Amino acid sequence: MSHDFRPGDVLSLDCQFTETAVIEITRSHVSVQWPWWEVDPQAENFRWNGQRALPTPAAGEWEIFRTEPAETALKPGDTCLVGIPATVVHVHAVHRFDPPLVTGMLPRPASYLEVLQQGETHDASLEDQGCTIDPAGGEPIHIELVFRPYAFLEPGDEVADRDGRAWRFDAAWNWHPFDGEQSDTPAWPLKLLTRQGEPAPKEAEEVARATAVDNHVDERERWSALTHARPAAQHSRPRR
Repeated sequence: MSHDFRPGDVLSLDCQFTETAVIEITRSHVSVQWPWWEVDPQAENFRWNGQRALPTPAAGEWEIFRTEPAETALKPGDTCLVGIPATVVHVHAVHRFDPPLVTGMLPRPASYLEVLQQGETHDASLEDQGCTIDPAGGEPIHIELVFRPYAFLEPGDEVADRDGRAWRFDAAWNWHPFDGEQSDTPAWPLKLLTRQGEPAPKEAEEVARATAVDNHVDERERWSALTHARPAAQHSRPRR
């Protein structure tokens, strides 16, 4: 997967189910020997036991990795399969680490994606929501980009809207008007002013073509049809 992920991306995930052993069972979790990661011998103050706990329905948690048979049918010593059934998610946040993060496990992650399941809208009042995946980790997760809102723009692009107002695009649903007036989105069509701080004539033509028809409502509706969720609310802020 060569895409540089960003918030708002709609992804299709799956991971081939692989045989492993059940180590421990509690009411809320099933611990299995994780078949893909290795212990990081150079990690200080971390010592991973080689296991991963997957939630049962009693935990009230969502997790993309599941077992076959289901977690509730397992007991310690059983052999089962673990993997990801075909699942559509949307990216809420992207975290990048340079150098890669030390977790006690190998490979060390260079990035994490916070993803939400279909039907779930990000709620800033919730401390823990969705789950985290390493898109280039040891697990052989197959990832396909299903839809990227505003795919014709790059974070940091500066544009002028139909009314001549200037805006900065930071991510899907995240627009900042330069004049400081409170407004959700610029009016289409859009004119690309700069990309990475420089004029970009070829890219400006692409943005003009992409925004000659449709509007932000259409972009949101396409996204919501795939995610069964609402775009996370964003507040416009003046550029400083």
